[in-house]
Amino acid sequence: MTRTDQLAKESEVLRRPGRWLALAVLVLAVLLVAVDATVLGLATPFLSEDLKPTGTQLLWIGDVYSFVIAGLLVSMGSLGDRIGRKKLLLTGATAFGAVSVLNAYATTPEMMIVARALLGVAGATLMPSTLALIRNLFHDPRERSLAIGIWGAMASAGAAVGPVVGGFLLEHYWWGSVFLINLPVMVVLVLVGAKFIPESKNPAPGPWDLLSVALSLVGMIGVVYAVKEAAAHGLRLDMSIAAVIGVAALTWFVRRQLRLEAPLLDMRLFHHRGFSGAVLADLLTILGLSGLVFFLSQFLQLVQGRHPLEAGLAELPAAIGAVTAGLIAGVVARRFSVRSVVSGGLAAVGLALAVLTLLDRSTGYPMLGASLLVVGIGAGFAFTVTADVILSSVPREQAGAASAVSETAYELGAALGIALLGSIVTGVYSDFATPHGVPAATSAAAHESLGGAVEASAGLPDATAGALVTAAQDAFVEGLRIAAGVGAAVLLATAVAAWFLLRGQKLEEGVEHP
Repeated sequence: MTRTDQLAKESEVLRRPGRWLALAVLVLAVLLVAVDATVLGLATPFLSEDLKPTGTQLLWIGDVYSFVIAGLLVSMGSLGDRIGRKKLLLTGATAFGAVSVLNAYATTPEMMIVARALLGVAGATLMPSTLALIRNLFHDPRERSLAIGIWGAMASAGAAVGPVVGGFLLEHYWWGSVFLINLPVMVVLVLVGAKFIPESKNPAPGPWDLLSVALSLVGMIGVVYAVKEAAAHGLRLDMSIAAVIGVAALTWFVRRQLRLEAPLLDMRLFHHRGFSGAVLADLLTILGLSGLVFFLSQFLQLVQGRHPLEAGLAELPAAIGAVTAGLIAGVVARRFSVRSVVSGGLAAVGLALAVLTLLDRSTGYPMLGASLLVVGIGAGFAFTVTADVILSSVPREQAGAASAVSETAYELGAALGIALLGSIVTGVYSDFATPHGVPAATSAAAHESLGGAVEASAGLPDATAGALVTAAQDAFVEGLRIAAGVGAAVLLATAVAAWFLLRGQKLEEGVEHP
């Protein structure tokens, strides 16, 4: 083959017309996983009435999905590098659709817990595969930045659309419908993806180390479980044991990766300052944001009296900001610099959270909506550019493992954020003074949660009930304000750290030949 023929063949690969259709299929999977992570919260009351789970079973139904995803992301990213990312994606999508049916028609709490765990296994194959395939679909760095922006925008949109879609379905159908919407999407993904997504994998990957897979799973589940449970119930012996086992397993995992010739995760990736800085920025940003977002829905519904669908719509400015910023982040980062865009985005989020320290029960929507819009814009810039940096910092052969590290940082940051900021909100809330005339049993129920206070007040005289709910709401808002202040401090500190860690980091310019 002549040099001219070779260049013509490479140009055809670089400009493959199906790459944008393939991207549409990939972001469809991301959108669905993001929707599925948020939609269950609205369905929980209906599911509880039907399946009648115990309190512990209900917690596992809600948490086991994220536990399993967090534990398997690195392993599945590495598996995709070995057997082929397209193959893993299509297999995972098929499993995701099939297990969604099992979730929809679960008849017992135990069956639901198992079904949610299996859905987590399938979900863990989708997220790193999609981002890694983008790395191999788009060899032009500018196109890849736009593709990553679209990918991130759909993840943000899915998280925001989940409550809206869930609210609509639950008003018209039974709770299982929130899972059945996965089926048509997965059918489209498999049929179109089989035709338009090219296969890619590491040509010399080495064996898939099963002990490393087990250590990663046990370590991540142990740590995430301990953090979440400590936030919800305080320190207990079982949480301490889970934390010790988790940390020990992760330590063993890291030491083993350093010794293996073909590690599940190449720890040398973290020697790259840009890679480490981007991963740390993602983790701390989600840590500062997640607790606030988690409790904001309760503020909108239980303090300001909005319906679930209305509350979901009220949070849309964050998604709109994230989508808009994600689409232009690559252009802006090349026009200015990576560190200025990431640090500026994080600082904007921190300042928006600082504004939320002024919240009270009667705060109007303009202030809240504007703050959410700024949060979305700042996060959209920061997350899109850090994802681009993470993918660009590693060889294409390791794209799956690198993508999985990025996703794992997101999951771990979410767990730590809910634990840290959640414990602040819970601690401040539980100390509110019970109004005179409230029975001890009712007072105990009211101090468990804001939802418990609203429910417990139903059996009291109007004046006493009003005083109890007002006291509980004031305490909840006070906790939310303090949590917003802590989140703002974390984000502003992360902005400063990113400024130094991402010094000299640039997005790629030259076209990468396959």
